[in-house]
Amino acid sequence: MPICAIHQPNFFPWSGYFDKIRRADVFVILDAVDYPRAGSGGMGSWSNRVKLDFNGEPRWWGAPMVKQSQPTPIQDSWIANDPKWRVKAVRSMQQAYAKAANFKAAFALVEPLVMNPEQNISRYNVHAIRTISAALGLTAEFVLQSELDTVAASTDLLIEIVKKVECDTYLAGGGAGGYQEDTKFAAAGLELKYQDFKPVAYRPEAAFIPGLSIIDYMMHVADWSRFPEGDA
Repeated sequence: MPICAIHQPNFFPWSGYFDKIRRADVFVILDAVDYPRAGSGGMGSWSNRVKLDFNGEPRWWGAPMVKQSQPTPIQDSWIANDPKWRVKAVRSMQQAYAKAANFKAAFALVEPLVMNPEQNISRYNVHAIRTISAALGLTAEFVLQSELDTVAASTDLLIEIVKKVECDTYLAGGGAGGYQEDTKFAAAGLELKYQDFKPVAYRPEAAFIPGLSIIDYMMHVADWSRFPEGDA
């Protein structure tokens, strides 16, 4: 049964995001929903930032955004015109992971993704997600929500998307239970599965920090074809 997974285009997401891609036949990028906001109008969200390991501490690392006063779709949201942020981001990543076991290979892949001159945050993130997925050996078909001409909202939007990409199973993430109306999937003739992802410690337990960007995984694991198990 074809499986569809759906998620917003996050900024260099964590390993659980890519595990969802790994389990799906079709992965729909939710780019036509509103840009997620933090606090009182702040632009910081998973769309433009993620956490990396800086000397054993998880810290935010990401791109500056053009401030928006009104709800705006992710596909219409833009990186701020700061020519120095990419260089600074690469430099801080390099300093954080220079001693990592697989630094050379991971840096060679990630540096050009960070330096990508694309200013649209959705296109910027989608390019990085697709490139990293290919490096991990993932084979899901990628589809943009904006290409599907959707009209529904909330759980009905998920059902509409699954049907439009001709799948009969929806793969939900672990945090979906709080807002998703599960009974609607069966009523629509669709099967609902939960991802139930538990990250494997690919570093010694004392050094492993769960929830970091996939960059952390790639910096420490040499054989990416073993994703998500790593070298543990």
